[in-house]
Amino acid sequence: MKINDESPVLLALLDAAVDAMVVSDHAGNILRVNQAAAVLFGYSVDALVGQNVRMLMPDAMASRHDGFLRHHLETGEKRIIGMGRDVEGLRSDGRVFPLHLSVGRADISGEVAFVGIMHDLSRRKAAEEATARSQRMDAIGQMTGGIAHDFNNLLTVVIGNLELLEMAETSEKSGALISDALEAAEVGADLTSRLMVFARKSTLNAEVIDLNAEVFKAVAMLNRTIGAHIAVDTDFANDLWQAKIDATQLQTAVLNIALNAQDAMPSGGHIKLETRNMQLDDTYVAQEIGIDMGNYIRLSIADAGEGMSAGTRTRAMEPFFSTKPVGQGTGLGLSMVYGFIKQSGGHIAIYSEVGEGTTISLYFPALADAIQRNADLRHDREQHEQIGAGLRVLLVEDDPMVLRLSETRLKSLGFLCVTATSGDAAWEVLKARNDIDVVFTDLVMPGELSGHALARRVAKEMPHIRILITSGFSENVLRGKDTDGGFSILQKPYRQVDLAKAFRALFES
Repeated sequence: MKINDESPVLLALLDAAVDAMVVSDHAGNILRVNQAAAVLFGYSVDALVGQNVRMLMPDAMASRHDGFLRHHLETGEKRIIGMGRDVEGLRSDGRVFPLHLSVGRADISGEVAFVGIMHDLSRRKAAEEATARSQRMDAIGQMTGGIAHDFNNLLTVVIGNLELLEMAETSEKSGALISDALEAAEVGADLTSRLMVFARKSTLNAEVIDLNAEVFKAVAMLNRTIGAHIAVDTDFANDLWQAKIDATQLQTAVLNIALNAQDAMPSGGHIKLETRNMQLDDTYVAQEIGIDMGNYIRLSIADAGEGMSAGTRTRAMEPFFSTKPVGQGTGLGLSMVYGFIKQSGGHIAIYSEVGEGTTISLYFPALADAIQRNADLRHDREQHEQIGAGLRVLLVEDDPMVLRLSETRLKSLGFLCVTATSGDAAWEVLKARNDIDVVFTDLVMPGELSGHALARRVAKEMPHIRILITSGFSENVLRGKDTDGGFSILQKPYRQVDLAKAFRALFES
């Protein structure tokens, strides 16, 4: 048997494998790949066969690959053969990502073949980074709490003695100096109290509240303080569940986030606040690290401003971290919000892209009857099963973890699934096929065609194809920026039943 024979066993093995598999000859030329490998690297199967495996490696590794192969074939030394190691892969869009590679050798009819089995480590690395961030924030919180506690003791002594001096001193000049010192000490006391909030050591006055009403009060205060170039809009759910929250801290959090949003839109714009009931199941936990399954109230505050880079998002909630010029911010606003949310048993998520704006979502545990809601959720799932039976969907998503999760979700609804990792690649698929019924695309995509640009082109040139857009940005911000063009929008994160309902509404419209 030749290594390039169409072996039914080999083909079945490749198709059944969950991990990526690549079979190459002695020179590294690709003979076979499975669908998992094509999805992992962002190519079609046909585009990979016949190419050299170097195309799947970053330049530093690719330049040494031929030397590794030649050394092994000449000496028989097994540097990587038969053992696994963590390396980096190169996707079709130029992004480098972590993966675990195991290589095996087969000698068939005098010919040498290599089989590479690859497992994407992006999710594990993301989880490790999220855990490290959480541990770093906890460590910073413990240190900050200890420092704030000691400073509070010192400031108590300083303020007390200054007040005694102020009562005893009759000199006008000395009185002015004492008054200035007292004012500075009180500013220091206010700073330490805010640090205590971040450290989750402040005392919360949590009560069962109507979150909509409390946010409305914050909006009223915001309208009196925010610049005239900023408009504040709200979209409150009518059937919002109840939660046990410190109302004052909630209003402070809203003001902090909204004022940051104002700073991100120096030329003006809209701030949108919306509330929703959220049932977070295991599919959500797969996307969002650090929150338990359950029932939550989500408060989203969104702007269409400058947005954040990945590095800024990572550090945004650290105390004293600020992108503003010196003297224009303490860097404690989001830190206080973070401490308040965590102390309330909730979660904070930041979704932002440079130039596209920011949506910050606060999740508070709901007090409503979880058993009844979970029963309703099961009923909804049963109602929407197989909604996509017989239909083919083109899934467009550049994040590999979200791509795999979304593909699984779509298949569970009965859809036949075709994938693309960019708007440009999706358009090529659409031009080459005539069996696509619906396009399901993320909004922010690499390449020339964003998700929205792709949707517009499909609507114009292929009007028979249905289009559903998904994004982590607030739906109100998307519509406020006129980026939807009348397309249906599903906001991330979403449950399986939300996905099914979105498609049902799309097909019935």
